[in-house]
Amino acid sequence: MTSDDRETAAAELVRGACPLIRDLGWAFYFAPPTVARGEALGLDRLQFYFLGRGGVLGDVEARVVASAFGYFNPAVVAALWDAGRAVVSPRRAGREFLASAAEFGREHLADLPDGQAFCDALQAVQDAADPVGLSLYAAVSAEPLADDVPGRTMQLVAVLRELRGSAHLLALVASGVAPKTAHFLKRPEAMAMFGWPPGDVPEVTDADRSRLAAAEELTDELVRPAFAALDGQGAAALLAGLRAMADRIELPALPGA
Repeated sequence: MTSDDRETAAAELVRGACPLIRDLGWAFYFAPPTVARGEALGLDRLQFYFLGRGGVLGDVEARVVASAFGYFNPAVVAALWDAGRAVVSPRRAGREFLASAAEFGREHLADLPDGQAFCDALQAVQDAADPVGLSLYAAVSAEPLADDVPGRTMQLVAVLRELRGSAHLLALVASGVAPKTAHFLKRPEAMAMFGWPPGDVPEVTDADRSRLAAAEELTDELVRPAFAALDGQGAAALLAGLRAMADRIELPALPGA
C-alpha cells in the first residue's frame, strides 16, 4: 500500500469511526448506575457529569473546565463545578466517572463479538494519539483503565471521544469560530441544555458556516494520525466493534431533552 493509499484509508476510517465514537462515548454519562454512583458521592447527576468528566483536570478553577468543555455557558459550569468540588475532590470524581464507564461496559459489552480485537484496536489508536494542546483528552488519557476487556473497551471509547472533542475545539479556535457559534450551528435546539438562556444566541454569518466546515476538516486532519496506526485488520475490528456497540446500546436522554 502506498503512502497515498494509507492516507486515504485513514481518512475513510476517521469518517466512519468518529461519528460512532461521538455518539457511543457518552452512553454511560447519565445511565442510572452512573447517576447512582454520583448520588452515593453526594452529587446530583449534573454535578457528577461536570465533576466526573472534568475532574481528571484536577482541582482547578471553573474557567479551566469551561475552556476544556467549550460549548457550555461558563456561569453554569462554574456553579455546578464549584458546588460539586465542595463535596468531593475532582480527582476522585473523575476516577469514579471512569469507573462508571467500566461498569457500563461490563453490563453491555461482555459478549461483544471479537471483543478483544476491538479493544486492542481502540488501544492502538489511544497509544498513537498526540495529546499536545488537547487538555481534556491529555488528562483523561493519563488515567489508569480497567483490566477487563468489556470495562476497558467502554472506557477507551469514552477517552477517544475526548480526543476528537478536544481536537475539534482546537480546530474551531484556529478556524476563527467561537465554540458557542459552532454549537448553535450544529445543535440550535440544545442551547438551553448547555446553559444559554432564551434569546442568547449568536448572530451567524455565511462566513461562520464556511469556517465551521473548515474546522471539521481540520479536526479530521488532527486525529487522522492516531487512526492511521491501525492496519486493515485493526481498522476492520474497530469499525465492526463500534457498529456492534451501536446495535445494542440505546442512548439515554440528555438532561432536559
